[in-house]
Amino acid sequence: MSSIRILIADDHAIVRSGLRQILSDSPDLVVTGEAENGVEAMHKLRDGNGNASFDLVLMDVSMPDRNGIDTLKLVRKEYPKLPVLVLSMHPEEQYAIRALKAGAAGYLTKQSAPDQLVTAIRQVASGKKYVSPSLAMELANAITDDSERPPHEKLSDREYQTLVMIASGKTLTQIGEELNLSVKTVSVYRARLLEKMRMKNNAELTHYGLKHGLVD
Repeated sequence: MSSIRILIADDHAIVRSGLRQILSDSPDLVVTGEAENGVEAMHKLRDGNGNASFDLVLMDVSMPDRNGIDTLKLVRKEYPKLPVLVLSMHPEEQYAIRALKAGAAGYLTKQSAPDQLVTAIRQVASGKKYVSPSLAMELANAITDDSERPPHEKLSDREYQTLVMIASGKTLTQIGEELNLSVKTVSVYRARLLEKMRMKNNAELTHYGLKHGLVD
């Protein structure tokens, strides 16, 4: 069996070490690169000419400098044949569908990783998609009429990120620093999501985020 070469992109060294440990029991899975953020991940791919050095990218959805969704879109643009398996601490209902729409070949929560990681990697590397049974149900529900979907599912990725961060208690300045955007730009996203969700202030957004489980 030929080896599956993997690039791990996660900002926590202990997580990368844990993933290496899990994968070390499978001789066909080889970690050939690591990155602690999206920018470094892209450098690794470009230096190695993407598909020539890696068969799969295992990427966290929440990273500094350039978050996972943005990095995912960039990987799909520059290396369309390179599969990306998104690994996240966030529950599936928060980011899974958005990640798949952005081009991910699969989505796995870190809580389920020890049990499902090897299977997910092999499946994604073979050209298939990987979703858990619970995520499959979420995807089925997402196909329902648009009017039946909750307001936050109709937001753009940036609007959704802004909503989650506001609901987490972060200021516009903190959001701008984390997303590498100006405060003015963040304010525009805030105004858009308030309008789309028919809300008036951050307190209402925070209440909504807590009610719908969008905040850890």
